[in-house]
Amino acid sequence: MDARVPVGYSTCPHDCPSTCALEVELLDERRIGRVRGAKDNSYTAGVICAKVARYAERVHHPDRLMHPLRRKGAKGSGEFERVSWDDALDITAEAMLKAEAEHGSEAVWPYYYAGTMGLLMRDGIDRLRYAKRYSEQVDTICSSISYAAWIAGHGKLRGVDPREMAKSDLVIIWGTNPVNTQVNVMTHAVKARKARGAKIAVIDIYRNGTVEQADIGLCLKPGTDAALACAIMHVLFRDGHADWDYLEKYSDRPRDLERHLASRTPEWASAITGLTVKEIEDFAKLIGTTPRTFFRLGFGFTRSRNGCVSMHAATCIPVVTGAWQNEGGGAFHSNGSIYHINKTLIEGLDVRDTSIRRLDMSQIGRVLTGDEKALRHGPPVTAIFMQNVNPVTVAPEQRKVKAGLARDDLFVTVHEQFMTETAKWAEVVLPATMFLEHDDIYQGGGHQYLGFGPKLIDVPGECRSNHDVVCALAKRLGAEHEGFDLSAREIIDRTLEASGWGSLAELEEARWIDCQPPFEKAHFVAGVGHKDGKFHFAPDWANVPFRGDFPAGPVDQVPEFPDHWEIIEAADDAHPFRLATSPARGYLNTSFTETPTSREREGVPAALIHPRDLEALGLANGAAIRMGNQRGEIRLDAKAFDGLKRGVVIVESIAPNGDFRGGEGINTLTGAADVAPIGGAAFHDNRVWIRADR
Repeated sequence: MDARVPVGYSTCPHDCPSTCALEVELLDERRIGRVRGAKDNSYTAGVICAKVARYAERVHHPDRLMHPLRRKGAKGSGEFERVSWDDALDITAEAMLKAEAEHGSEAVWPYYYAGTMGLLMRDGIDRLRYAKRYSEQVDTICSSISYAAWIAGHGKLRGVDPREMAKSDLVIIWGTNPVNTQVNVMTHAVKARKARGAKIAVIDIYRNGTVEQADIGLCLKPGTDAALACAIMHVLFRDGHADWDYLEKYSDRPRDLERHLASRTPEWASAITGLTVKEIEDFAKLIGTTPRTFFRLGFGFTRSRNGCVSMHAATCIPVVTGAWQNEGGGAFHSNGSIYHINKTLIEGLDVRDTSIRRLDMSQIGRVLTGDEKALRHGPPVTAIFMQNVNPVTVAPEQRKVKAGLARDDLFVTVHEQFMTETAKWAEVVLPATMFLEHDDIYQGGGHQYLGFGPKLIDVPGECRSNHDVVCALAKRLGAEHEGFDLSAREIIDRTLEASGWGSLAELEEARWIDCQPPFEKAHFVAGVGHKDGKFHFAPDWANVPFRGDFPAGPVDQVPEFPDHWEIIEAADDAHPFRLATSPARGYLNTSFTETPTSREREGVPAALIHPRDLEALGLANGAAIRMGNQRGEIRLDAKAFDGLKRGVVIVESIAPNGDFRGGEGINTLTGAADVAPIGGAAFHDNRVWIRADR
């Protein structure tokens, strides 16, 4: 950075566990220059992804929405006319009041997710929801499966200080591709390699960028991770690598687990995973003889119908070895429970009516097309207000989502930064600020910092923040809560004070707060998070203490102990391939799909297919193909790739639907079935057929 250019300090708002601390060049009151990671933040350590380093492309993009719009063409046509803010808000409020009058308050569904991870701008929409008794939302689309599975074993959503990766002798990166999705994981893993000669092992379903940087890369079949974990533990017990003193003190039923795993041999797991017996044996021995083994567990391998079992089984391994006792040993997934943020003022929790129905956000297609079960046997949703989300591209069962949004009796307002594929279906589109144009606070899921992101540049055009729009709607809707009369900074300040983190002035001066618990708590030395103080090898899956009482899926069928659960959408004669929609490097969900350098990097959508599978299909590399299943079909190109098992297909996502021939995107093929124990989207668990696109 040019030392002569003023620098502002912020926090990355995007849906990534790294939540990087940023330094931003401020060229003037309206324009930014380069962005880099803060070197004095011990987790970011000066490193950020290329997407955010080029953020000026996004902030100053010529296609940003700048003015409120009202639909003038057919639904989905993207034809709009400019209107005033007063008109846009009045139209929206009138439609929401009309829906409430005709069908009751539950006919209105505020719908949002993590386009921003700022606690106020993301979650403030719930204050409107609770004050008006609108339908609630169960946040299942990203992390519900993995969080529930971690908590099922540990009782709390926290783990080893992620900076301890640098003190490990073996870093196992399982079910995540941080080279694409959270580059800071690699920063700390590579530190261990350079300083200690540590090995980096990666477990995934294809040879991605992280596997290519690993010392050990295990590529298995999708949905078979628990089988690998069980075989590893079989070897640990068999060969004397289990720490029985630790197990007896810190786990619930270790002797029963050992007996259960007696038949889960490497030979058994090899037949399921596609790994060789030698690969499994050697990997288990390495774990058993390396006390400082750090498991960095991601989200990807849980996005399957058996994802809860996969995560839980992987978390069992460092308990068996007692790796948790060592600095640089143990496991980490998310630090969500360390921040104890009191969100009463942000979300309006003090006016929440818990009798109001809760709708699964992953099943938005079913909700909007009138599925009685998805609607919880309540009234139809006839008005929906969206912030920070793009379900026409992101949500599963894409054809149902589009069909629902096309209903004549459904009113949709979308508050957005760009004319997304969802915004094109709206009656009203409102222009939104970006993170450098408003104040907010952020907590890192992948680390331990609570950070502040101040308003650094002027708001362009007529853009308004989420908080300002929610408050303006509240006044028109007659919603009452003190949070609607406070500024963003006032709410942030009072929330910090109520949460025990001091004042906003103190946070603004410090830039971030290190909330990491001490070693004894992070490593569960004083006992695991359950009431009995023990890790649960045999969880009570029906009563996982996470996000309230919303059991989903076949909870009664989840295996008692870690095991391979054959509930996945397995290939069959009609659908001989298994499809996973792993994240691309240049996109973050559908953020950055509009920036030129990201689009240039990603190119047109392609399906990675084993060369021998292409040969068997009579297809050449680069061939135009159709791919489909019972949910629909899409058209894209084939790309020969030998870094996966035969019968597996990878489409790195999420490219805009319009980038696919025919305009139907990858989530046309993904399902929204209930996933045990608490709901979620099985994005990487789909069977498909592949044919030439002639």
